[in-house]
Amino acid sequence: MTAEAKIEEKVVTILQPPSLWKVVFLNDDQTPMELVIELLTNIFKHSETRAKEITLEIHETGSGIAGIYTHEIAEQRGIEATQVARQNGSPLRIQVEQE
Repeated sequence: MTAEAKIEEKVVTILQPPSLWKVVFLNDDQTPMELVIELLTNIFKHSETRAKEITLEIHETGSGIAGIYTHEIAEQRGIEATQVARQNGSPLRIQVEQE
């Protein structure tokens, strides 16, 4: 006589939201504030008022957060902003950092 054991497995899937990443603009002495405001409004979709606030923060503290996104979006927007800055002759440095 063979005894069979029936095993039921429960798989619990715990979904965690993706980690978030900050796109950080670093201050320099060559990038015009107007260009930073343009990048913040056109690429990062800030209002002009908010873009000016972020630009002042970058100028006064040395850096400012342009936006917080999932990694892929943060990378894409950082690259896009860097390309526009270079096309305008700006050395603006942009970093993507984990939140």
